[in-house]
Amino acid sequence: MTGDQGHIGEFDRIARFFAPLAEGAPGAFGLTDDAAVLPPASDGLEWVVTVDALVAGVHFLPDDPADLVARKALRVNLSDLAAMGASPRGYTLALALPKTLPATADWLEAFSRGLGEDQAEFGVHLLGGDSVSTPGPVTLSITAFGLVEREKLLRRSGASVGDDLWVSGTIGDGALGLEVARGRLFGAYSDLADRYRLPRPRTTLGPRLAGLASAALDVSDGLLQDAGHIAARSGCRLVIEAPAVPLSESAAAAISDDPDLFARALQGGDDYELLFTAPVECRSAIDASGRDVGVSVTRIGRVESGTGIELLDRNGVPLEGLSEQGWRHF
Repeated sequence: MTGDQGHIGEFDRIARFFAPLAEGAPGAFGLTDDAAVLPPASDGLEWVVTVDALVAGVHFLPDDPADLVARKALRVNLSDLAAMGASPRGYTLALALPKTLPATADWLEAFSRGLGEDQAEFGVHLLGGDSVSTPGPVTLSITAFGLVEREKLLRRSGASVGDDLWVSGTIGDGALGLEVARGRLFGAYSDLADRYRLPRPRTTLGPRLAGLASAALDVSDGLLQDAGHIAARSGCRLVIEAPAVPLSESAAAAISDDPDLFARALQGGDDYELLFTAPVECRSAIDASGRDVGVSVTRIGRVESGTGIELLDRNGVPLEGLSEQGWRHF
C-alpha cells in the first residue's frame, strides 16, 4: 500500500495502528479520551517517569526498518526505568511523520507491529499520545512509567568511597555497531549493527539491584561520560580498569584489528547497559542477581575520594588521551 500521510487521518491512524496496543490497559480507555489514568501506587511504591525523543538521522538511520525504530524508542526509555530500579508499567507516544514519507501505511503497520512485539516481551501497554505531521524528519518521543519501592530508588548520587564499580553486559557494541551500520567498519561484525538498532534494556536486572546498588544509570552517552555523571553527582572519583571492561566477541575482534577502536567503544553511546556502584559486601548478591536473570555483571573498578574519572591500563598506569567526552546533543 502506498500514499502519503494525508490519506490516513489522525483518528483513523490511532484506531487502526495504535488503539490495539492499548488493549489490556484499563486507564487508557482504548485511546478514545484526551488523557489516560494511572492506577494509584501501592503503599511503599513510587512512580518513576522518563521521556526520550528520537530523531531520524540523529538517533537512528533514516532507512532503518520501522519496527526496529519503534522498538529502540521504547527500549531506551525502559532502560532509564531499569537504571532507577523500577519495573515498567506503561508508556505514551508522540509521533511526527513527514507528509512525504513513502508508503506511510506500510511504515505505520511495521512500526506498530514492533511496539506490539516489545509490549509482549516487557509487559507494558500504550496509554496514550499524539500523532502529527512535520516538514522535518521522522521524530518520536516516548514517555515511560514504572514503579519502584520508595526506599530502594536508585539515583546517580549515592556512590561512596570504597564501593565497587560494575557494569552489565558488554560495552562498545552500540558505538561500533553504528560504524558498521554506516558502512564505516567492515568485517565479520554484522551483529554489532543489530546491537545499535535494538538495545537490550536490563529491565529484569534493574529492580534486582534496588537495595544492593548505591548509585546507577544506564550507559547511553558512553561509558566514560556516564561514569563522570555518577562521579559528579556523588562527589567522588571513579577508577576504571580498562582490561576489565567487558567486550563482546565481535567488539573484541574489531578492536584487535584496529586498537584505536577501543577509545570509540569507551566514549561512544547507545549501549544501554547499567553502570552502578555497590558496597563490597554486596558482591555475592550482585553476582547471584545477574545469574538469576541471565545478565552478565562485571566489576570494572572502584570508587575513591576525589573528582572525575581515571582509566587505568593492565599495569595500573593511567591511560592518557581518553577523556570523558561522549555523545552530546549540543
